Amino acid sequence: MSEHVAEPRWRRLPEERPKQILDAALAVFAERGLAAARLEDIAKRAGVSKGTIYLYFANKEDLLRALAVDCADDLAKLADRIGPITADVHGFEELRAFLAEFVATYRRYGPVIRAWMEDQVADAEIDRLGVKAFTAIAARLGERMREGGVDIIDNETAAVGALMAMLERFNYALASRRLILDDDSVLDTLAHIIHRGFFGAPAR
Repeated sequence: MSEHVAEPRWRRLPEERPKQILDAALAVFAERGLAAARLEDIAKRAGVSKGTIYLYFANKEDLLRALAVDCADDLAKLADRIGPITADVHGFEELRAFLAEFVATYRRYGPVIRAWMEDQVADAEIDRLGVKAFTAIAARLGERMREGGVDIIDNETAAVGALMAMLERFNYALASRRLILDDDSVLDTLAHIIHRGFFGAPAR
């Protein structure tokens, strides 16, 4: 957790974490957008009273802060788990495993990630969490591909950053258009395109 971000209220309480409230907030943020979402809607979705939400969160922004901290934590852990991405089939599978985890993370935290990418977050500290999380993943991907034998291009940081932006927009399109695609086919295609794009030859 960033030392500059105020600790969400639920982190300071002895009660069990109100996961159902956070899940409801994500669903309402996805349906209505951050600006239009109301605590009343979140309470109804969670099956609790508005007063119950106030036991854990000061307001809607506090809910977003809690979700942003969780999302950033999950993305940081994902970055740490990326293994060597080599030109062979093992590197292809490692890349595919990363993509599978990224897609799963986006499905859960899509409204938060989109808010980061589209500059919808008024709180600068929350916004910095997103920048830091995506920068960490981009850096780790570049490091792991470099270790795997990718020739360093003129601007590696920009290239891997562009890759992360492409992945975010791809997942945004899936979510916003409510497209239902076969996960295995999507992951295979993405992994193949990215692997071949960086290594110049198919792994299999």
